[in-house]
Amino acid sequence: MVLMRTPSTAVAFSIFGHEIRWYGILMALGVILAVILGAHEVKRKKMYRDTMYDLCLWAIPLGIIGARLYYVLFELDYYISNPVSILYIWEGGLAIYGAVIGGMIGIMIYSLRKKVRFLKLADIVAPGLVLAQAIGRWGNFFNQEAYGPLVTNDAHKWFPLAVQLDSGAIHYATFFYESMWCLLVFLVLWFFVRKRQKHDGDMILTYAMLYAFERMLVEQLRQDSLMLGSLRISQVLSGLIFIAVLVFIIVRVIREKKEGRLMWPAPETEETEEKEETEPACEDEGAETEQENGAESEDGTVYDNGEANE
Repeated sequence: MVLMRTPSTAVAFSIFGHEIRWYGILMALGVILAVILGAHEVKRKKMYRDTMYDLCLWAIPLGIIGARLYYVLFELDYYISNPVSILYIWEGGLAIYGAVIGGMIGIMIYSLRKKVRFLKLADIVAPGLVLAQAIGRWGNFFNQEAYGPLVTNDAHKWFPLAVQLDSGAIHYATFFYESMWCLLVFLVLWFFVRKRQKHDGDMILTYAMLYAFERMLVEQLRQDSLMLGSLRISQVLSGLIFIAVLVFIIVRVIREKKEGRLMWPAPETEETEEKEETEPACEDEGAETEQENGAESEDGTVYDNGEANE
């Protein structure tokens, strides 16, 4: 059976004459779930309780800006002729890699302001990010985008392998492939890596490697890839990310086995001990550092993420 849709299914409903599309609803749902999962991780790691919500103030706006700029950059000929349309994000034109890059910049800014390790914050976000991607890909189904080549083999004309467009043409359902892969990556992160990670950054690096591996393969099938000459930009970027992370992990394993300790990054407790050995601090300075880096709640729990109040 082929999964079909009609033009009207892209729009969920209208409010005062304004169309509310399924794509936006699904994206919003993904973001909400990501925030809930991130808040759960903040509590589990005994960090400052509002960390995830404060982080959203930086990561979400910069993620949207990044998603738009990434798309515009590789469709520059059109947007140079129509510069005002750069602002018309409701007409489509958002790229997930741009959203991730922009969001990571937001996390980096927050990390520097609060003096909290960037990788620790990125780990909090990683499971929710990939789950949001799994949900958001169904918006591509309603928008009739991110699909693969035309299906010419009658034996392949069934869902989830293929999807039928309004034109009646049947294409490979690459949006579905990516959605299911992202769901699988979420399960790996949430139920395996999260409980076994040894380093800050293990979650975000695993996400980056697994997602890049899938995107590198599926992007080859996409009919609407952003191009730079004859190169599919997202495919090239995915390949570079996959190789870089894989090489980093292999080299780190070899070095840690040789050194007999965790490194790249080392646990924060180890870093603190090394710093104290080289730069002894007086009791007053230690007290100030404790006040700046932690806040104690009424129940005695110490939160290690920045200031208690802005």
